[in-house]
Amino acid sequence: MDKLVQIGAGNIGRSFVGQIFSRAGFEVVFVDVDQAIIDALNEQGHYIVEIKDEEPRSILVENVVGINGRETALVAEELATCRVAATAVGPAALPYIYPNLAAGLMRRREAGNGPLDVIICENMRDAADAMYQGVAEHLPEEFPLREMLGAVETSIGKMVPIMSEEERARDPLLIYAEAYNTLICDARGFLNPVPDVPELEPKQNMKAYVDRKLFVHNLGHALCAYFAHLEDPSLEYTWQAVEHPRIGPAVREGMMESARALIAAYPDEFNEENQREHVDDLIRRFANKALGDTIYRVGRDIRRKLGREDRVIGALRFDAEHDTDAPYTCLCAAAGMRFRATDESGEMYEPDLDFARHIYPEGAEQVLRQVSELEPGDPVDQAVLRAVLAADEFISRRREEGRSILDLEGARFGRFSD
Repeated sequence: MDKLVQIGAGNIGRSFVGQIFSRAGFEVVFVDVDQAIIDALNEQGHYIVEIKDEEPRSILVENVVGINGRETALVAEELATCRVAATAVGPAALPYIYPNLAAGLMRRREAGNGPLDVIICENMRDAADAMYQGVAEHLPEEFPLREMLGAVETSIGKMVPIMSEEERARDPLLIYAEAYNTLICDARGFLNPVPDVPELEPKQNMKAYVDRKLFVHNLGHALCAYFAHLEDPSLEYTWQAVEHPRIGPAVREGMMESARALIAAYPDEFNEENQREHVDDLIRRFANKALGDTIYRVGRDIRRKLGREDRVIGALRFDAEHDTDAPYTCLCAAAGMRFRATDESGEMYEPDLDFARHIYPEGAEQVLRQVSELEPGDPVDQAVLRAVLAADEFISRRREEGRSILDLEGARFGRFSD
């Protein structure tokens, strides 16, 4: 039986990657530092993914085991003997797994087992370059890294809602997810043949699809959250946002701003018709009441989501580079600074609370320089900075006037085509 080593046994690791490989006949070895999850995997040998959709169903994921990520020798041995590996740990945690990957590659080379492909299931641009650079720091200088490691970028579109403490306590391995089950991956990143897994969809121009995921799908979540929180703080779910008579159209138009920039950047991949279809499909998925995805989940972690390369500021820089007007995305960036949503217990996400107390009071310009890292000498950065500051002033005026922030009559910000 072929084996996948899945580094990260969280939402995407269990609901998506482990699930599709298990159903394709792979043994799945999960690597994680959460000992409770590892113990449960080894005790049960299976888990359930509950699909929350119009036609709900349960998927039994079998042939699974777990190893604690701190057991470097054990992890290295699994990496040395597996057919393929994958990560789903979050971009910030990737540096912590590079020592294990390096040890596994060295052990694999010693055993004569050929190159290892690692499918990088993280929402980040240039993920392959980051992995090659990070793993190289833990290997001898003469190690043939590019011959032994195939770093495979992906576009992760699977939506996984937050589960309550009560639900998690009932079964620590149970996980909810939407029905969408396609894993877009970089065909050119593999050193070995692409694994025979029906849900894998290899692409030749992976950069286009990484950008589409970040600047349309992820931006769409930000638009939902930040517009809903300011326009109607009583809204709790993404489906309520997209069904709202003002918020829904604004979310769609904001997503289409990025879609137009993508068409300009990748005309061989994208056109008006297929991008409108993509946005329509995402809006339909955001409106999935059964999934119960929350405004809090898709909006929290403001500092990351307002980062230079992330879904909002990254999209604006992309729009400006491609002379694409983006007033709704500018408005989203300004609204995101004011996001103060709470979880089911009435608590803000701790890093967002810190942002609200210590960074936002310094002003929007300081946020854009410190958090979004917009550079004074970069013309694109300065165009984005001016546009978002204008959008921030616009929100202040609209709120003083008691008018909707989504009424853009008279607004002139975000005109990057001028």
